[in-house]
Amino acid sequence: MPKTMKSMDGNTAAAHVAYAFTEVATIYPITPSSNMAEAVDAWAAEGRKNIFGQTVKVVEMQSEAGAAGAVHGSLVGGALTTTFTASQGLLLMIPNMYKIAGELLPGVFHVAARTVATHALSIFGDHSDVMAVRQTGFSLLSSGSVQEAMDLAAVAHLSAIKARVPFLHFFDGFRTSHEIQKIEVLDYEDLAKLVDWEAIERFRKNSLNPERPKIIGTAQNPDIFFQARESANRFYEAVPDIVASYMDEINKLTGRNYKPFNYYGDPNAENIIVAMGSVGETIEEVVDYLNSKGEKVGLIRVRLYRPFSPKYFFEALPKSVKKIAVLDRTKEPGALGEPLYEDVKTLFYDTQNAPLIVGGRYGLSSKDTTPSQILAVFKNLKSDKPKDHFTIGIVDDVTYLSLPIDEEINTSDKDTVCCKFWGFGSDGTVGANKDAIKIIGDNTDMYAQGYFAYDSKKSGGVTVSHLRFGKKPIRSTYLIDQADYIACHKQSYVYLYDVLAGLKKNGTFVLNTIWDESELDKHLPNKMKRYLAENNINFYIINATKIAKEIGLGARINMIMQAAFFKLANIIPIETATKLLKEAIVHSYGKQGDKVINMNYQAVDRGIDSIVKVNVPESWKHVPVEEEKKDENRPEFIKNVVDVMNRLEGDKLPVSTFIGRENGEFPSGTSAYEKRGIAIDVPEWIPENCIQCNFCSYVCPHAAIRPFLLNEEEVKIKPADFVTKKAIGKEVKGYEYRIQVSVLDCTGCGSCAEVCPTPKKA
Repeated sequence: MPKTMKSMDGNTAAAHVAYAFTEVATIYPITPSSNMAEAVDAWAAEGRKNIFGQTVKVVEMQSEAGAAGAVHGSLVGGALTTTFTASQGLLLMIPNMYKIAGELLPGVFHVAARTVATHALSIFGDHSDVMAVRQTGFSLLSSGSVQEAMDLAAVAHLSAIKARVPFLHFFDGFRTSHEIQKIEVLDYEDLAKLVDWEAIERFRKNSLNPERPKIIGTAQNPDIFFQARESANRFYEAVPDIVASYMDEINKLTGRNYKPFNYYGDPNAENIIVAMGSVGETIEEVVDYLNSKGEKVGLIRVRLYRPFSPKYFFEALPKSVKKIAVLDRTKEPGALGEPLYEDVKTLFYDTQNAPLIVGGRYGLSSKDTTPSQILAVFKNLKSDKPKDHFTIGIVDDVTYLSLPIDEEINTSDKDTVCCKFWGFGSDGTVGANKDAIKIIGDNTDMYAQGYFAYDSKKSGGVTVSHLRFGKKPIRSTYLIDQADYIACHKQSYVYLYDVLAGLKKNGTFVLNTIWDESELDKHLPNKMKRYLAENNINFYIINATKIAKEIGLGARINMIMQAAFFKLANIIPIETATKLLKEAIVHSYGKQGDKVINMNYQAVDRGIDSIVKVNVPESWKHVPVEEEKKDENRPEFIKNVVDVMNRLEGDKLPVSTFIGRENGEFPSGTSAYEKRGIAIDVPEWIPENCIQCNFCSYVCPHAAIRPFLLNEEEVKIKPADFVTKKAIGKEVKGYEYRIQVSVLDCTGCGSCAEVCPTPKKA
């Protein structure tokens, strides 16, 4: 049977398999796991059948604790039950997790692993949530890629049924949950053949049912509690072999090679890394890079983290290993080491000739982990006295735990095409790039990867899409820092961010702008002009904003810019791309009618036809780079921290920056210094039409519109062009009134114009 290949993200991959084995899904949304529950809910609404020939019963609860309680109750009632969660949501489920595990119920939790709020909230990914539940009795199974999220989700469900032990299947929030990859889709018929149907029958017969009365959830005294707790040991002792056997079944189906611990690298390696999650893909790239240079290094990828199996770990470990670096994506203050590190150390307790073992932390809150950082880990291992309890990806100038990056390397496949898109949350850029991935991945032999970096502002914030295309599977689970193609969809970004950073020599840059070619010399920053000229960049402009308005799409420039991308990137022939784009439009917008479809058709055609190639002047090579203007009146915290973060350069801030702010405190009022100037259209106050209701100020979500009253003294000294009108109302008699708009703070949402009640509004 031919393989079904499809482009999807990690959440969808896990949900696809979860649906197959689930009878009841109790859900409550939390970022970044929400998409799993949404997909299951949508499929159930469409009548999709699971492997039992049923439509999944989906119940949305009012909290994560409620969802976990419902999982418990449903399992006790004999229904195979699943939930999806992350971070604090998972922590709220802990009491019920103890009960589910203690009662040997085969539930499965799928977790898009996310940072637990400590000194600050973070919606991004690490392993602090799943590490907080390792004592509950759940088996913990880790996936490191989108394909693994599908394959190991099946292992989790199958193993839970057979072992009578609940499973928590997790993968990295955002990095895997939202990354789009072209993967092989597991067929429900194939999965159904792997189920232990007798175990399901035993589970159903063991349910709490009026026809089979019994007591469950008893209270036990000291005389028997301990013994009863130990009586479950045999179930946990059986889990590693059960998991390994189901991994073998998935291997037979797919041709892949899963084990509780997978080794990758030189069979005679002396220095290895032990890690789990998406970083494994990056480490594999570095292992290949170093081994090609004659070194002997390797990686053990942890799949089954709980129960932790010495048997399968030592099967994977080369006997030649002398030094091991264990990487944890979490921090446990006060502990002798992080969890995975301590587990590996324990394996070698009282062992003769044990390898030297050091541990390090990486990737907290989705901090990007690059090949150069992994190279630093291997270099640390090679040293005479490797640093223990180290960190990578940051500069620690306080406790000096960080490993220095003294060499930047590129380990991705040389034929991979790398593209970056600077977008604006809600302009459609991310959605368009997801379509591009699927168009190329699903309609060609090429592999495609898409990852989308957001800031916490979400709608209205900056988005950077990282797309890779190649003829081989893509393992690069890190941001693009060397791009063949960069597009900037927001004109104001040329002043705010270094949008050209990493664009390769002879690369392509596309700018959505209202400036024509003759105005570029006046408006572009000199730093950008020099980069374009010195690196022979193919520079194109397009006024997608104007085109979108003319067509009737408002601020949605996505289809225009996507068409421009297909035209210029030349990954697939433009004729093919145009055809596939228009087919995708029908699929996405067909329910909205012909008018919407035709508007998007026009967007495609005009996006292709309206691109203007800019002749970069030779003189741009010699323009002086402007020195950054420094306002000495800006507070030190603004200059040294906030301004750096607003330039998206917060990764460069060292640990010492936060001395005195270890508890997460920030001074208030910092947003007053963030002038983004992102609005395309801004409101204009028309004094003669204004009825002074202040609704515009009330509704403005960013406080960019404010009413002012001027007394007589202020009126006397106001500038001539500062227009005011007489204030209405006896309480403000003698005052002048004005609405003032901060155009640099406005996001152009239009709420003010919508709410304005005056019949004379423009």
